[in-house]
Amino acid sequence: MRKVRVLIVDDSALIRRMLTDILSSDPAIEVVGTAIDPHIARQKIKDLDPDVITLDVEMPKMDGLSFLQKLMRLRPMPVVMISSLTQKGAEITLDALSLGAIDFVGKPKLDIASTLTDYADEIIEKVKNAATVKVRARIPRDDEKSPNTPEIDSAIADNDSKYSATVVLQRPTFDNKKIKTTEKIIAIGASTGGTEAIKLILDKMPPDTPGTLITQHIPPVFSKSFAERVNKSSPMTVVEATDGQLVIPGHAYVAPGDKHLLLVRDGARYRCKLNDGPPVNRHKPSVDVLFRSVAANAGTNAIGVILTGMGADGAIGLDEIKLSGSKTIAQDEKTSIVWGMPGEAVKRGAAQYVLPLENIPGKILSLIKDSND
Repeated sequence: MRKVRVLIVDDSALIRRMLTDILSSDPAIEVVGTAIDPHIARQKIKDLDPDVITLDVEMPKMDGLSFLQKLMRLRPMPVVMISSLTQKGAEITLDALSLGAIDFVGKPKLDIASTLTDYADEIIEKVKNAATVKVRARIPRDDEKSPNTPEIDSAIADNDSKYSATVVLQRPTFDNKKIKTTEKIIAIGASTGGTEAIKLILDKMPPDTPGTLITQHIPPVFSKSFAERVNKSSPMTVVEATDGQLVIPGHAYVAPGDKHLLLVRDGARYRCKLNDGPPVNRHKPSVDVLFRSVAANAGTNAIGVILTGMGADGAIGLDEIKLSGSKTIAQDEKTSIVWGMPGEAVKRGAAQYVLPLENIPGKILSLIKDSND
């Protein structure tokens, strides 16, 4: 079996050495070279023909974003960004994902030498996953004169934790007679490739859209930046969810990167609830946790949507939303960066509609209209 050929681009000799050691520890990966800056990387890409590049976002001579933009236009290939877990790092990484990067790995700002190895399994998994993605040439939009416009699997996920959603809340009983409201709820879950997919959907939703709860696998500092970014372009008001926050139409609530987001009832109203329980399916926040809470508390009044992402988080929860009597949608394989989570949902029979990403906003709105008629 052919190994995944990786080129590491980073101005830090320490990071280059550590990434080389981490990736080379997997027999399915071969580090074919390293580069200190994008200018050297450009020649090494020609000479070595790697399958995947790991790219630091901040480097001398040419920053990672400028290089990524040129690369995606001239020689598109899978790129995994290496980003600092800071507010600035979050903004740059979200820019990189919008420019075509497949995924990212967050590196701690301090004590990198002793902590980067904690992310070894995540780095290996994301590089191998990136190698399976077919990247197409990207033509910049008119408003992207310069790259200043995730998927993020959570950099704080506990890779040894495989708990189910039961560690946070019990499986719903689907007693819809107890539901005392007909107010609609939309629940969206995503991982790898999800930041851009979610943005596309929310950009097309009108300002009177039902309250929308979103779980995207993402680290803490990134979730607020992500919500703020989508809020700038969506007709809805998009915020990072807070505990006890009232869920109202026209608003979308993004799970913080280190808490599970749940929907709870407060009489005839809905509220957000944040939970600091263990990771579920190795993720915190977990899509299964959100979806299960929606199935339990919204009954037949919800629409569940599962988007591109690696793994299976959300598949069981989407099935529970379907069993509650609500409608369910999964993104199709062709338009997904990774058809892991939606693919698992389809295999379980949890998705009533399997659609290209661009058709999902329209289907959500038609389902809302049909339920109101």
